[in-house]
Amino acid sequence: MNTTSRLLTLLSLLQMRRDWPGAVLADRLAISHRTVRRDVERLRAMGYRIEATMGPDGGYRLEAGSELPPLLFDDDQAVAIAVALRSATVSGVGIEDASLRALTTVKKVMPSRLRHRLDALEFTAVPRADGDRARVEPEVLVTISSAIRAREVLRFDYAVQATDDGAYRPSRSVEPQHLVTHAGHWYLVAWDRDRDAWRTFRVDRLTPRTPTGPRFEPRALPTDDVAAYLQAQFRGSTSTAWPCTGTVILHRPAAEVLPFAGDGIVEDAGPDRTRLTAGSWSWIALAASLLRFDAELDVVEPPELIDAFAELSARAARAAVPSAIG
Repeated sequence: MNTTSRLLTLLSLLQMRRDWPGAVLADRLAISHRTVRRDVERLRAMGYRIEATMGPDGGYRLEAGSELPPLLFDDDQAVAIAVALRSATVSGVGIEDASLRALTTVKKVMPSRLRHRLDALEFTAVPRADGDRARVEPEVLVTISSAIRAREVLRFDYAVQATDDGAYRPSRSVEPQHLVTHAGHWYLVAWDRDRDAWRTFRVDRLTPRTPTGPRFEPRALPTDDVAAYLQAQFRGSTSTAWPCTGTVILHRPAAEVLPFAGDGIVEDAGPDRTRLTAGSWSWIALAASLLRFDAELDVVEPPELIDAFAELSARAARAAVPSAIG
């Protein structure tokens, strides 16, 4: 290998693992220990911070530096970065322009074979329906993340929320636990010190205040993990299960029901029949959701679902009667 190729190979090896014995590097590159030392010095001159370790098994370690030097990626890493950058334009974080610039930079230095792979991977990143209204600034994410890591109380102004007594309390003081992205939105899961309870906050609605508060000891979430906790919150439940679950027989083939069943359980119940077990946050909501299949149905269980269909039918009948307005 010429010097340039050898340096690139050496840099790639140093990025693969934390410590490299000098003898192993010399063997992998088929060069002398002295040449390894010279090449390391060349990389240091380019801005790479490479520490030397002493002893019989002494070697080299690539450390983080004060500036970002050129990086090397294997084929899969390069494609993964390009896909992530393209998806980042609809992440809800204010990095759209930076993501597009970074993607352009990455593609410029890609070998043609990788550009062809990336161009062949066609997909469309669809933004949220609420557009810029849910935009989150990168500085806000960094501030929240830093408070979580440091275990420091976070104070912030929140979009006006009515309290139980009818007053408004926009300022909040919480113990931040988790920063989560879900369905195009960013959420903060935290222990609300004012309400003495777990709360989930939309990050695009909060403005951090400085400085942060005192340190705190982390608390255990009510469920096994943050994903399960959020799932329960979105379902209006205290567990990952829907608070209302029922079973019906739909007069449609299972193949036509399955694509639209969501997290429901679909079972083939014979010719043009499907047994569907599904859940929702209320019985009325469950009954209404089952009507989306545009098919006759028979309620199997429970009786509460039958009552919900009766109430829904009465509401529909009232809505079908024209009424004078104004």
